[in-house]
Amino acid sequence: MARIFEYFVVCGIGPEIRTLDGNKGFHGFSHLYLASLLDQYPPPNHSLYPPPPPQLATCVLPAGVEFFSSGFDSCDASTFPRSYPIVLTEGDGSKIYVSCIAFRDPVSEDIAEAYRLPPNSYADKCICIVSRSPSFHVLKDALEELFALCFSSSGSSKPLWDIIAFMISNVPLPTPGEERILFGIENCLLSVQAPPKDGLPHADISFQPLMQCLDLENLIKLFTAVLLERRILLRSNKYSLLTLVSEAICHLIYPFRWQHVYIPLLFFSGVDYIDAPTPYMMGLHSGVDTSYLAMDGVVVVDLEYNCITTTEDIPPIPEPELGSLRSELMKLLYPNVVSIDQMRSDLRSSCEQYPRGICKPWGEDHDLQLRLIFLKFFASLLSGYRNFIENSETDAFNTQAFLKKRSRSTNQPEDPMITQFLESQGFLDYLERCIGSDESNNNILDKLQDAIGRGQNPLSILPSSLAEPEIITISDPDMGSSGSGAKYTYDRFPSNVRTEEQEEKRQQILAAVRGAFEYSGKHNPNSPSMLMGRDPKAPSLSPMERAAERERMVLDIKVKLQGLWLRLLKLGATDDPLSSFEYGTILALIESDAEGIGGSGFVECIREHINTGWLCQLTDEQFIAVKELLKTAISRATSRNDILTIRDALEVSGEIYKKDPNNVPDYIQRHLISLSIWEELRFWEGYFDYLMEQSSNKSANYTSLVSAQLIIMASHMAGLGLPDIDAWYMIETIAEKNSIGYKQLIKLRGFLSHIQQLRISYWGLSAVKSQSTSAHATPSPHPKDGSDQNQQPAEASVVGRSWVQSMFSRDTSARINLGRSGRWTSDVPTESGTSQRQDLPSAGQKKVQSNIRILRGHSGAVTALHCVSKREVWDLVGDREDAGFFISGSTDCLVKIWDPSLRGSELRATLKGHTGPVRAINSDRGKVVSGSDDHSVIVWDKQTTQLLEELKGHDAQVSCVRMLSGERVLTAAHDGTVKMWDVRTDTCVATVGRCSSAVICMEYDDSTGILAAGGRDTIANIWDIRAGRQMHKLLGHTKWIRSIRMVGDTIVTGSDDWTARLWSVSRGACDAVLACHAGPILAVEYSTLDKGIITGSTDGLLRFWENEDGGIRCVKNVTIHSAAILSISAGEHWLGIGAADNSMSLFHRPQERLGGFSNTGAKMAGWQLYRTPQKTAAMVRCASSDLERKRICTGGRNGLLRLWEATINI
Repeated sequence: MARIFEYFVVCGIGPEIRTLDGNKGFHGFSHLYLASLLDQYPPPNHSLYPPPPPQLATCVLPAGVEFFSSGFDSCDASTFPRSYPIVLTEGDGSKIYVSCIAFRDPVSEDIAEAYRLPPNSYADKCICIVSRSPSFHVLKDALEELFALCFSSSGSSKPLWDIIAFMISNVPLPTPGEERILFGIENCLLSVQAPPKDGLPHADISFQPLMQCLDLENLIKLFTAVLLERRILLRSNKYSLLTLVSEAICHLIYPFRWQHVYIPLLFFSGVDYIDAPTPYMMGLHSGVDTSYLAMDGVVVVDLEYNCITTTEDIPPIPEPELGSLRSELMKLLYPNVVSIDQMRSDLRSSCEQYPRGICKPWGEDHDLQLRLIFLKFFASLLSGYRNFIENSETDAFNTQAFLKKRSRSTNQPEDPMITQFLESQGFLDYLERCIGSDESNNNILDKLQDAIGRGQNPLSILPSSLAEPEIITISDPDMGSSGSGAKYTYDRFPSNVRTEEQEEKRQQILAAVRGAFEYSGKHNPNSPSMLMGRDPKAPSLSPMERAAERERMVLDIKVKLQGLWLRLLKLGATDDPLSSFEYGTILALIESDAEGIGGSGFVECIREHINTGWLCQLTDEQFIAVKELLKTAISRATSRNDILTIRDALEVSGEIYKKDPNNVPDYIQRHLISLSIWEELRFWEGYFDYLMEQSSNKSANYTSLVSAQLIIMASHMAGLGLPDIDAWYMIETIAEKNSIGYKQLIKLRGFLSHIQQLRISYWGLSAVKSQSTSAHATPSPHPKDGSDQNQQPAEASVVGRSWVQSMFSRDTSARINLGRSGRWTSDVPTESGTSQRQDLPSAGQKKVQSNIRILRGHSGAVTALHCVSKREVWDLVGDREDAGFFISGSTDCLVKIWDPSLRGSELRATLKGHTGPVRAINSDRGKVVSGSDDHSVIVWDKQTTQLLEELKGHDAQVSCVRMLSGERVLTAAHDGTVKMWDVRTDTCVATVGRCSSAVICMEYDDSTGILAAGGRDTIANIWDIRAGRQMHKLLGHTKWIRSIRMVGDTIVTGSDDWTARLWSVSRGACDAVLACHAGPILAVEYSTLDKGIITGSTDGLLRFWENEDGGIRCVKNVTIHSAAILSISAGEHWLGIGAADNSMSLFHRPQERLGGFSNTGAKMAGWQLYRTPQKTAAMVRCASSDLERKRICTGGRNGLLRLWEATINI
């Protein structure tokens, strides 16, 4: 029997007290503490019911638990109990509905005694009823009755937990449209029923709060933003309002469903989730500070002040649907205003012919009419949509044909709102559900369209409710049967009976706390820990307590990973996996966990999913995300010497795959070759021992058993692409230690050669030059001489696949050679067919001393960085060799100027004036210009740091700024405009360019007057400013253009479609498409000396491209970075790189007089990695390079600047 109530749960302060920051112990009344699950029914040892959601305690008390010196006071409203609903979303998208009552309750005596709390202390406690049914009213009524019964002076006839147990166990879920369930709680009778399934979905809420909080225009604006799947943040100081408004708007978009992150009530400590790049709908208490967050593109809905703000435009609903929707809503909300000109009903001949609006109190009829109004809106907007459904492999809906048909019928151009809606996940999900359905499948939108077409009443599509539901009464046979007449009263909410195991665990935790106080009292009686109960994490903690603590932490991380993993597998073809909320959270769990629980838990999560029968096939988008996560997990495990996690990751990577363009499985394992652990003999010896222990055929011949395990190892080595000589060295060493004989050795050699040839014939050679040693692992099996001790991080030469020969010049003569020193070197074929050896700097080369400095000053994330050129510095401070400025902007609205030559006091000036995050910075000899989210551009005097001019004219956040000659400033913004300003007159001279959407990147050639800009409209626009005309619209990219570089007649663009394109300005044509990255291309650079191109992507790869007579080919591929490349700056002989993982690198190209490379070779391949500093954990948003002084600076989300200075004398 399905039950309507799944759980009754009590949350509050448990035996282990922690602050929201994770600090153990009681730190006073001024701190907030983590909530714990205290009691539940059914009990946790009940095998028939799944456990409640692990995040429940945190979510039902979103602000955390607060301690008080007093309890309920009838004269103080702040002490009153609060009743509110919340909705949780599981990994598969299903919803869990929870009714909550939060109140002050006395702290239990044993906890107060153990932590030495002040007498008569109270703390927040929350009782909850959990259900899978959206029956908000009965959940609220039942919970309030239980709460009132607990604190009733007359008491209850049975113990409170017995009443709870009967209600949870015996009240069934009513059959929709057929049953009505009656049940009692003491003397109160409650009922619950559900509407028929073939009508509108069950919505047991009132839509009145939504209509009272927002006026008509803001309601339509919020509705549009939800339809277009923007990032929605609701703000209110009432928990109930956030949940009810979120649920109401989800019902108004029916028959479509919200497909993204849905957290109607976000716990306060999760405020950073707001920075997630993927669409979401969240509710946040208005008391939580969000001023330090970027909030780019977030639609903030303030329910208290009827206000909606966003940095991005929301396209309006087109006519005639907008006018019809507004008119219908006016009739519903303001019937007396709409009908004010109508005659009184007693003066009209027929009331039915001329109905007059009557203002009634809001009720269920209004809720139904409101839902029908929005359903009729969809029926009109999507009129005839079924004629354009295509059940094909590529497209489910012919969008272009539908838009053309609508354009003809309305005599209006194609509308951006409809275009975006038809591309949304909600619409695609609806198509998947309705393809192949007919009228009998209860498609209510189709029924409504048919009814409107036949002139019928829209209400006719809903099922009739003529038949009375069957009434089922649930009664407690023990209620009132006790002859003693005993009553049960409580002064606090009672605890359920604990099992012996639960009680023992509780006492162990409290005993550890008492022991910590005793230890602290003996060694420092006046310590805060002694006086206030702080820091129970003392050395006297028992091994059992530490084990229990770690077990809880491991379980929590693994539960989170399971939900995130399932959502990651649902990423669609239009999703950016590396920007998804799921990817970012899993990555954070892996990287931030020093004990490796995140990495091992993620690998274990994949293995468990495989064991459940998962087919292991991924889409291209999912493949990228999983590959990067496994790389990170293995790298972290290598640094901890966690061989077990590396072993498990190796095995699961050999099972997960995607299909390549030839429909051949491409396994993740093949993409892990760059990791240095595979060269470690110790790892393979440990893996061999593990395989021998796990072998099920222990009775087999020992030689055969060893050979079978070595074959498994050889398969993994070939799957990784480990070079044949290297792989055979490992296998041969292990085989000789186990004395298997020369015959088996010959068979193993033949098997390894065979599978290596199979792999190479399709995928090609994996010419990777790895680090010879690992900081936390044993040396490579190959001998090394002294010249290899300073070997730099790995560079990979590019080898091709058979179907992309136009991009990769692949020669069958290319081979891997083992040099005398034992280092791997790759022979890269040059244009002439000869091989040019790509060696790292030799030991005799001059060493470089690096210097890392941390620059502190910003209180928010660094969002913009600009490097001042040498010429600018000369005019400002004189021709000093070490002079060179960096200018930074942040979400703290400040611009700061840094002088690296002033060690210890680098901050030279702070420029104040903006009211929003600073997004763009530029400068010339005497001025600094900055653009911000506040839509303004400010010009500052570089010497006096005074604000000169504030340029206002943009209608959205400013994304690009550029100082020009003649006291002019060029700016671009998300309003799609590029404007030129005269600083002397503080006026906009002209709007020199217009795009159809936000401008993200811009380039300008002051010598020719040519302007190039790109952004969200996927078009690279070229204008001749001096002639006042647009030259070209360069079409080709299919997603946002993120980066642009213009040199002379050449333009290079990088896009989210994973390609870079080379364009001719004069011809307006695309000369080449560079399509070998596995992620969006965020940085492009053009090397003027050799006319080569350098591209950097979110896949962490740096690719060097060279022009040839036959086209453009990639001549070098560098893999030293493990995160998105943010900045590429090229000079004549130096190249600076900054990446999002806080790594930096400096490349050097030797001059020809030094014997670097010949003119006949590949010039772009001559760039050599010169130096890279040690990476520290940080999330970087921007980077900038000063190649003249060999400096690279990065700005992090934590507000810190990391300045790396390689002091090199040439």
